[in-house]
Amino acid sequence: MTNKKIIEQLINTLTFDQNGLIPAIAQQYNTGEVLMMAWMNKESISTTLLENRVVYWSRSRQNLWRKGDTSGQIQELIEFRWDCDTDSLLLQVNQTGVACHTGRRTCFFNAVRDDKIEVISDVKIEPDILYKQ
Repeated sequence: MTNKKIIEQLINTLTFDQNGLIPAIAQQYNTGEVLMMAWMNKESISTTLLENRVVYWSRSRQNLWRKGDTSGQIQELIEFRWDCDTDSLLLQVNQTGVACHTGRRTCFFNAVRDDKIEVISDVKIEPDILYKQ
């Protein structure tokens, strides 16, 4: 858990876009696997650092999105990083299960290889099972 003074200092260092958002890449801390990209605002950053559980800002729902609340696929925060321009974040996480709403481990499952587009990651859990209420 990070103290509120450090969190305030960090937030004042970061550069947010015109909507008060900053892009955040989630990366599996022990393998380097890039899992997903989402958006954060000041509140989601503060909550993430206080709880050590990743919380994003949902642009479609216009509210906080605690990764895993509906799917159980949570992201434990291991380390919080930002880039030299202070306008993007890298979250080192311990991902429980899959990160992508499609049921894949990573959201980056499309690739161009040998002059063709390929899906390079299989569905691990069907989305209708993943988000079963």
